[in-house]
Amino acid sequence: MSVFENYTREKLRLTYAQSWAKHVARSPLTPLEASVADVIGLHPEYQRIVGDSEAALAFDHGTSGSAENPFLHMGLHLAVREQVSIDRPPGIRDLQRQLQAKYGDAHLAEHALMEALAEELYGAQSSGQAPDEKRYLGRARCRLAAG
Repeated sequence: MSVFENYTREKLRLTYAQSWAKHVARSPLTPLEASVADVIGLHPEYQRIVGDSEAALAFDHGTSGSAENPFLHMGLHLAVREQVSIDRPPGIRDLQRQLQAKYGDAHLAEHALMEALAEELYGAQSSGQAPDEKRYLGRARCRLAAG
């Protein structure tokens, strides 16, 4: 069961905005808010959007001119972090450690896993099938083996 299972798009975006506002104000954060704020902190290019809850709610990727949807990007960070924390799929934690050693940076390792996850989710959605954990791990291992 996902922490965000019953969230609407609006509620999710408000969670990002509120977590960032609490972080900026140095207010106490729940563990989830701290994780969200940490991801936002890694992406200064998204801080303007989440720094204004109305802008976050109104953000439309299709008309933003941005090549990337910041909410999707941050959500993938959170998904990968959750996977690593519970080692699901089995082996993802070790793979993350190996990627971090390869890149010398936890953020770049997360990005490698996020790319593999996004490819698997897109492929599964396109084919009308459920995502495959083994295929996802294979995609991630390819990033480890590459260059």
